[in-house]
Amino acid sequence: MLRPDLSDKHPDETVSGVASAEGPALRQPLWAVWAVLAAFGTYFCMYAFRKPFTAAQYEGLAWMGIAFKSVLVTSQVIGYSISKFIGIKVISEMPASKRAVTLLGLIGISEVALILFGIVPPPWNAVCMFFNGLPLGMVFGLVMGFLEGRRVTEALSAGLCASFILADGATKSVGAWLLGMGVTEFWMPAAAGGLFIIPLIVGVGILARTPPPDKKDVEARSERVLMTRQDRWLLMRRYGFGLAMLIVMYLLVTILRSIRADFATEIWIGLGEPAAPQTFTTSEILVALGVVAINGSMVWVRDNKRAFNLSLLTCLAGFLLLISALIGRPAGLGGFAFMVMVGLGLYLPYVAVHATIFERLLAMTRERGNVGFLMYLADSTGYLGYVGCMLFKGAFSHQQDFLPFFTTACWITCVLSILCIAASMRYFSGQRLNS
Repeated sequence: MLRPDLSDKHPDETVSGVASAEGPALRQPLWAVWAVLAAFGTYFCMYAFRKPFTAAQYEGLAWMGIAFKSVLVTSQVIGYSISKFIGIKVISEMPASKRAVTLLGLIGISEVALILFGIVPPPWNAVCMFFNGLPLGMVFGLVMGFLEGRRVTEALSAGLCASFILADGATKSVGAWLLGMGVTEFWMPAAAGGLFIIPLIVGVGILARTPPPDKKDVEARSERVLMTRQDRWLLMRRYGFGLAMLIVMYLLVTILRSIRADFATEIWIGLGEPAAPQTFTTSEILVALGVVAINGSMVWVRDNKRAFNLSLLTCLAGFLLLISALIGRPAGLGGFAFMVMVGLGLYLPYVAVHATIFERLLAMTRERGNVGFLMYLADSTGYLGYVGCMLFKGAFSHQQDFLPFFTTACWITCVLSILCIAASMRYFSGQRLNS
């Protein structure tokens, strides 16, 4: 397999262009710090347009016998999931020059949907939550486009991923605070989003000024180009089985991560711990610190194939940690330690896919493509499973003890995911690569 010829590529065909070896490269530590803060802040702000409404209860409201809050969550998740499928094409074809404007436009549409949510009477305003979720699913890929294809991508991406670990609880707290201030349940989501508009604009503005990868980045990680439909199919045909194994693992982790988030209260109660927001926040801070430190350290591994294999081993370590928590619980492992270990076990592979696996896969194969395509291929599958999880949620929401179901799901995820990792490592070790 020959390396693609990048010498005569038109600037509009690249994801972020190529900077000279001088200039921005000399200021790399400075811009990298600004870039990771801007990426973290931008994606953190996006959660303020997506999650605060879940802090409300919408008690006494129902649609066809279903609690109205469940209808709202499901409606938004369906829109968010469809967005992931749309993003397979849109994100992989998005030129750098249009990324910032598109980012602000999509989040602006989501805020308009929240305003309509406050205007339209229930239950019809549930449709507004679908249109709130529909544009937000592409935000991650747009932010990631500013960060990929660099020698420091893992560090930047790990910082970005820390935002969705921490932002969920923090933005719900903002929603609860607004409710306490007297804002109604139907206007609170729009008000919460409004509080984050200025920080969002600042974050996107800084990202838009992030210098593109320089020549040394391209030499180390390959140039990231816009993908046509033919490019996408070619990449899938060449590495279909290996990618399928990675995507199945990601699907399983996404579903289990969703169960852990949606049923956190039930799990904490089953563990005999207080289901207090501060307890969950503390556990997630510890998880975020561990995940960022481990996945971010991959930036020090220069050899792309070695880093790719190490990232798969990081996934394996996460599942072994999860198994240790499952074994340790009957032996007396405390509830807080159990939740932290489970969180680390799930987020290590989840963030490894976002930060390292696809990044180094393109770098070691030197294939024509970008991380956005691979990430949205995995995300669309993962969130399809998430929708199934939401529809399946009603079967367990009334159980007195949710913990046995959760631990069973953990065991199934661990066994199947370890098999997927082994199959993927074997597949890619037999591939003839270009780097």
